[in-house]
Amino acid sequence: MTSKVEKFGFALGKAVKMTVDAAKGAAADKPASAATDGPPMYRTNIRNVPKVESLPREDGWVDMQVQFLIDKQSAGANHVVGWTVLKPGARHERHRHHNCDEFFIVIKGRGHIYSDLGEEPSVEGDVVYSPRGCWHGFNNTSNEDVVLAWGWMGAGSIEDSGYEVDPTSHKT
Repeated sequence: MTSKVEKFGFALGKAVKMTVDAAKGAAADKPASAATDGPPMYRTNIRNVPKVESLPREDGWVDMQVQFLIDKQSAGANHVVGWTVLKPGARHERHRHHNCDEFFIVIKGRGHIYSDLGEEPSVEGDVVYSPRGCWHGFNNTSNEDVVLAWGWMGAGSIEDSGYEVDPTSHKT
């Protein structure tokens, strides 16, 4: 005669075996490229991403060529990777983000970084990190283009970033 404990053990063993077999069958039905349960990789090329034409000068975007390469809209990301070209005299006025950190890398050129300390010289190869709430910006004071690669960590769009331009530093 079989005890209740033995019956329970058999039933549990059968349920576990059926679950394992079902999982193996489901995995065999998936193509090799769908082996992970995460979202798919996103890839773009800088040549395929349009420059943003609607960034208002009164919000501190002065004569900048900006591209949002990866963001919430394009890749469903909770961060932004961008590319900016500042022609001579162009600048991104002192601003901050309440909801995200920002970094930028000076790929080409030189100018001045706006910071809480005022303006500081910046050259090719500089890597700058601005934690959320930290005032920062960039001014191309040279006669050559400045190219910046940059990112926001913690916000997938300008609306989500909590962007604020410093009203005391606004120049026309």
